[in-house]
Amino acid sequence: MTSTFSFSTPQVHATVTTTINNHNHHHRHHLQIKRKPHKNLHFLFIPTPNPLPFTSTTHSYPHNHHLLSDSTNDNFFIENSLNSITEHEEDLSSPSRPGIFIPEPIWISSFFLKNWLKKTNTEFSLQFKEIEKGKYNSLRRRQIKEETEAWERMVEEYKELEKGMREKHLAPHLPHVKSLLLGWFEPLKEAVEAEQKEHRMRSKKKQGSIAPCVDSLPAAKIAVIVMHKMMCLMMENESGGCVQLVHAAVQIGMAIEQEVRIHEFLEKNKRHKSKKAEAGTEDSTDNDKEKLRDRINGLIKRKRLKEVQMVLKKEESSPWGRPTQAKLGSRLIELLINTAYVHPPVNQCSDTPPDIRPAFKHGFKAVSRNPRQKIPRNYGVIQCDPSVLAGIDKCAKHMLIPYMPMLIPPKKWKGYDKGGHLFLPSYIMRTHGSRKQQDLMKNVDGTQMQKVFEALDILGNTKWRINRRLLDVVESVWAAGGNIAGLVDCKDVPIPDKPFVEDLKQIQEWKCSVRKAKKINRERHSQRCDTELKLSVARKMKDEECFYYPHNLDFRGRAYPMHPHLNHLGSDLCRGLLEFSEGRPLGKSGLRWLKIHLANVYAGGIEKLSYDGRLGFVENHIRDIFDSADNPINGNRWWLMAEDPFQCLAACINLSEALRSSSPSSVVSHLPIHQDGSCNGLQHYAALGRDNLEAAAVNLVANEKPADVYTEIAVRVHDIMTRDSNKDPATYPNALLAKVLIDQIDRKLVKQTVMTSVYGVTFIGAREQIKRRLQEKGLITDERLLFTASCYAAKVTLAALGEVFEAARGIMGWLGDCAKVIAYDNQAVRWTTPLGLPVVQPYCKTQRHLIKTSLQVLALQREGNAISVKKQRSAFPPNFVHSLDSSHMMMTALACSDAGLRFAGLNSPMK
Repeated sequence: MTSTFSFSTPQVHATVTTTINNHNHHHRHHLQIKRKPHKNLHFLFIPTPNPLPFTSTTHSYPHNHHLLSDSTNDNFFIENSLNSITEHEEDLSSPSRPGIFIPEPIWISSFFLKNWLKKTNTEFSLQFKEIEKGKYNSLRRRQIKEETEAWERMVEEYKELEKGMREKHLAPHLPHVKSLLLGWFEPLKEAVEAEQKEHRMRSKKKQGSIAPCVDSLPAAKIAVIVMHKMMCLMMENESGGCVQLVHAAVQIGMAIEQEVRIHEFLEKNKRHKSKKAEAGTEDSTDNDKEKLRDRINGLIKRKRLKEVQMVLKKEESSPWGRPTQAKLGSRLIELLINTAYVHPPVNQCSDTPPDIRPAFKHGFKAVSRNPRQKIPRNYGVIQCDPSVLAGIDKCAKHMLIPYMPMLIPPKKWKGYDKGGHLFLPSYIMRTHGSRKQQDLMKNVDGTQMQKVFEALDILGNTKWRINRRLLDVVESVWAAGGNIAGLVDCKDVPIPDKPFVEDLKQIQEWKCSVRKAKKINRERHSQRCDTELKLSVARKMKDEECFYYPHNLDFRGRAYPMHPHLNHLGSDLCRGLLEFSEGRPLGKSGLRWLKIHLANVYAGGIEKLSYDGRLGFVENHIRDIFDSADNPINGNRWWLMAEDPFQCLAACINLSEALRSSSPSSVVSHLPIHQDGSCNGLQHYAALGRDNLEAAAVNLVANEKPADVYTEIAVRVHDIMTRDSNKDPATYPNALLAKVLIDQIDRKLVKQTVMTSVYGVTFIGAREQIKRRLQEKGLITDERLLFTASCYAAKVTLAALGEVFEAARGIMGWLGDCAKVIAYDNQAVRWTTPLGLPVVQPYCKTQRHLIKTSLQVLALQREGNAISVKKQRSAFPPNFVHSLDSSHMMMTALACSDAGLRFAGLNSPMK
């Protein structure tokens, strides 16, 4: 192997080091260049796999030599030097090796060295490209397998476990949920096979609408999809192992349809390859596929693109639709209910009959869709057995998680359904079944959307990796029971025992406390499942050099990663676990920005200090930062005091590495540095209204110290409550509430309400936000007092907002009035964003569509033709600002890409 050196002119006492990784070779060469007087003899040393194009003498040379230069004449000679070649040098490990020594004239060494360097540099570049190409192809094959063979691998795993169980006559030692799934697999598979056989035996007239769908996949694969989808739905739901039947049925139907499309595509490819192999050298023009390909190519050459689209549409299978998905899903759920049972408990007495119960059961439950619905409706639900629910929060690693981060860059976006994942269905917009949005996106001109496509590609091409040091800390905290650093407690709240007394008041209080404890436990269960899903993804991706998040849009244009669990838009845990795969040296200003970033994620008011104030805060806590980085679990744990503890810890680790380095500016950092907007929605309203006062409140006007709109609103709320508390409670009942709340008013209490006010938050939404903050403080324990206090605080906060942002309120009202005029004409409000994305509000009056399934009659909601005037009016102002904000973010992504910067956009939660 020949190594290359990158330099233009030899420098005195410079050392050039190159490291070349090529398969099993790892070479490190050192080139020292020193000044020597002209009287020395000049030589050129070249390792010679190939002869040089001139006459020379070949000698043997010892290995402890460096190649040196006369810096005046650009010539090289050999100087004795120990340890010049590393022990890893395999090609030079023999006692001697042929080398070429060329005496005077001096110019030869410079001439041939430059040619040799140029040649070897080209060879190395080609070699490097070959290695990268091979690596990419390997990752691409893995990605294709992940997208197309995931369910197949699950099927094979269950079959192998069953085979081993039969051979050994012994149940394998598996986790609780995994053993349940294994027990359900064979009976459910047999039930699906029987269903498929029954449908085949019927005549076409008697076959139901789901007959082709049931028969389109192997029974084993259908069984695995149904089991895993149902368990995932139970994990994601907060209602304690209960999910609405219509939702579960549609989700399972969609999963089956998605797998059918992949299965059909792969089967077509297999058939095509086998036919081609059978045909051999014979003419294969009679093949239908070849004819179709020739026809399409001919139309493309003649630029008859509309005809091409028509041909392809005929070849494509039409989507199943919600009714078919719901019917199929409902029937498969029924088969699962009939075949899935839970094992009897281990501690059951041997003399009693085994306690065998269905794992799932179908029933009806009163559900309120929204807080305003006074009379709840009965909905069909699927309820899982408590023993299934007991271990479900620890089974995430056994679940198949769809739309995992990609191992290679996503496909570039070129249309509505062209881009993102290689085989998994990927759509540029999340339309949620809205025909208006789908038609709009399918028919929009591609050139109009070019900037949107580019921005999504930039976001999708950002390389990420798992921060392993932080993952180890998270695993330790989680294994110890959580309940710190924002992680949920792994233990449930104990259910209060029923009092022995028959006092009616005490019984009511006990029932209330039981309901509260059960609600807390349901929430904790849901949060534990969510944490396990995030950690499961982190564990799977931790050994990957890099991975990617394909992005798509909601109908307003906000960009989101398609993977739902572990992404950079998530919680502090997610953002702490993720870092850029491509590191950059900190440079001169990088260390300063790293310190500012640490102060920002520590927060607690520190992020509102001037830059110098934030830098001073970090300097004053250097010992705490080092202790947090060195001993995060058993040290002083200063990082736990931060508002974003895991992001703070990641910054402590990175900063400590830099400060301990002899050259902090050269330390490579992978940490994303946040640049956060000051309530983006209010910034856009201030810009639209050209209002200087509002602009200053949200930092659109330069200031030495950043303004804090949340603190300003909190101060106004406190002032209003101070005035109210001095009033007579007899004539002004809120005076008592003001006295209760006056010491609890702070920035955090009002922040979410202020942030969401310009995005259409209602009074009920504001009340719930403030209620949650008051619950976190824990100073008000009485439920009724908590509710009335939240109502009062929400009312005062919204009034204070109206005082500060009067111009923004005026613009919101005007936009709402415009939408009202448009909607009264039964037209949906439409507009085009600055980047060319067409937006249409999907709010229509829905129509109920009843379908009869094997379990019950399901009511599916369909998009009607009549426009909902109320929703169109109330939603337009926030949706319009969302679209501006998303355009701003995508324009920033484009600008960062032009400047050679890696960019990841964070859409703050607005609901």
